[in-house]
Amino acid sequence: MKPQRAFAFATVCSLLLGIGGMRASPSPTERVGEIQKALQAAKIDGWLFYDFRGSDPLALRILKLDEHAVGTRRWFLFVPATGECVKIVHRIEPAKLDALPGKRQEYSSWKEQHALLRAALNAGNKKPRIAMQYSPMNDVPYMSKVDAGTIELVRSFGVDVVTSAELVQQFEAVWSPEQLQTHIEASDKMHRIFFDAFAEIARRIRANEATTEYDIEQFIIRRWHEEGMGGEHDDAIVSVNANTANPHYTPKKEAALPIRRGDFVLFDLASKLRTPGAVFTDQTWTGYVGETVPEEYTKIFNIVRDARDAAVEFVRQNVRAGKSIRGADVDDVSRGVITRAGYGENFTHRTGHSIGEEVHGNGVNIDNFETRDSRRITTGVCFSIEPGIYLPGKFGVRSEIDVYVRDKDIEVTGQPIQTAIVPILKLQ
Repeated sequence: MKPQRAFAFATVCSLLLGIGGMRASPSPTERVGEIQKALQAAKIDGWLFYDFRGSDPLALRILKLDEHAVGTRRWFLFVPATGECVKIVHRIEPAKLDALPGKRQEYSSWKEQHALLRAALNAGNKKPRIAMQYSPMNDVPYMSKVDAGTIELVRSFGVDVVTSAELVQQFEAVWSPEQLQTHIEASDKMHRIFFDAFAEIARRIRANEATTEYDIEQFIIRRWHEEGMGGEHDDAIVSVNANTANPHYTPKKEAALPIRRGDFVLFDLASKLRTPGAVFTDQTWTGYVGETVPEEYTKIFNIVRDARDAAVEFVRQNVRAGKSIRGADVDDVSRGVITRAGYGENFTHRTGHSIGEEVHGNGVNIDNFETRDSRRITTGVCFSIEPGIYLPGKFGVRSEIDVYVRDKDIEVTGQPIQTAIVPILKLQ
C-alpha cells in the first residue's frame, strides 16, 4: 500500500501488445493510428477525448500531448475507428490540438459546439458505440475523468457511451520489454536493500546505537540513490510495533518511534531506476528484532502469506489456461483466505494495485473491496499482490510482491519472495 468496464476484450489484448502501453513515445500522429487499430479490434466505433482546464490528464498522456494542450476552453477530439479525426476547439484557442492529425473545427458559442459534436459523432452509425473516460456506477473511479453533464450531452446525440477503461489500460499500463527490464533490475536491487536495512538495524542494536524508524528510512533512501534509484521527494514506509497496523504510515523525524530488541518491523518500499520510462518496483517485508520470532507474529504472517500465494496461484493457473479473469476475481481469492481465518474485518484495503511509471498505475487493480474493478488482467501488465491483517494498537502484517503477466504465464519479480518473518538479529 502507498499513500498515493468492460467489453469483450479477451481476444483483443494480445493484438494490442505491439501498439499500446508505456513504450518509447510514439508521435501524436502515430498514437492516433494505434488507437484506431485498437478500436477496430474492440469493435468500438470511436473514442471521444474531452478536456476542460486539465480535467483529463489521461487524455494528454494517451494522445502524447504536452501541457500546452490544456486551455481555458473546452476541446474535443473524436478518433473514429476508421477515417479522419475531428478536432473541435474554441476560436480563441484554435491551435490546442494542432499536434494531432484530423480536421479542425472551431466554435464560439455552445450552440455551435453542440452542433459540431453531434455531426462528428453521428457521421456513420445510427447509434454509435463511443468510448469515453467514465466508469459505469463509478466502479473504477480512476477512469472517471469526464463529468456527468458531458456524458449526458453526448448521450443526447443518440450515442451509446461505453467506458474506455480497457482501452486506457492498453495504452497506459502495458509495459514494453525495456520497461520490464527496468522493473526487474530495480526489483533485484530493492531485494538487496531490504536486507541491507535489516542488517543496519542489527548492527545498530548490537552496537547499542540509538535508532528510530526515521533513521532507517533515511538509510534506505541513501541506498536507493547509491543504486541509481529514487527521486527528489522519496519516502518509505518504515514502521515498528503499533505503527505497523497503519498501512500508510511514514515516519517523521520528530515523532518516529525507536527500534529496539523485541520490536516488530515492517518495510514497504517503492522506487524505480532514474532512467526515462522506468517503472516501479513495490515490495513489503517484515522482520523481528530478535533471533526467534514469537508465535503471535508468525501466526498472522502465515495467514497473510497464504492469502498472497493463493492469489498468485489463481492468476497463474488462469493465465496458463488462457482464461479471462478480472482484478476483482483475484481480490476475492486473497480476501477469502483471510476471512476464513477469522480476520476479514482486519483486512482493510484492496489486495493490490496497478504498477507503472507511477507506483499506482492506470491498469487493473486487484480490488473488489474499495472498488469493483472489472478490468481484465491482460498480457503485459503488472500489479502488486499485498494482503494484510491489521490489529490496531498491536501490530499489522502485510506481504507484498509484484506480478508481471506474460503471454502464457506470470512472473513474480524480486525473488526470492518472503516466506517467513526475518529474525533480524540472526543476520550476520
